[in-house]
Amino acid sequence: MGAVHQIRIAADLSELDKVRQFLKTSLADLNLSEENGFKIELALVEMVVNVIRYAYPQGGGDIDIEIRKDHRRITIEIRDSGIPFDPCLAPKPDIDEVVAAGRKGGLGIYLTREIMDACSYRREDGRNILTLVKKI
Repeated sequence: MGAVHQIRIAADLSELDKVRQFLKTSLADLNLSEENGFKIELALVEMVVNVIRYAYPQGGGDIDIEIRKDHRRITIEIRDSGIPFDPCLAPKPDIDEVVAAGRKGGLGIYLTREIMDACSYRREDGRNILTLVKKI
C-alpha cells in the first residue's frame, strides 16, 4: 500500500483551489505525465463540484477526499453526507444536445467516467462514497 493523503473541505465552490493544491501536493512525487495529472485533476474537480452543487441543497456540509497511490494506480475516494446519488449510473448525455443548447455543465460525470479507469459508488452509514481509479 502506498501513501494516503486526506483533506476535509466545506461544500463550497470557494474551496476548489484548496482541492487543486491538495491534489498537486499528493501527486508531487509520482512523476506523472502532464496529461495524466490534468486528467486526474479534471475528474476530481468535476466530482467535487457535483457534490457541492447537488448533495447539499440546504447548504452546508463537508466533503472528505482521500487519495491513495501505489506504483500502478491512483485511487480517489470522495465522501459526503448529502443526498444519495450514484454518478456511476448516470445516463450518458447527448453531447450534441448539450453543445447545441449552449448549456454550462452536464458533461462532468461523463468526462470523469471517460477519463478514469474505474468508477464505483456505495452508500454507507448515511454517506455517499465515490471511488475513482486511474492506472498510471
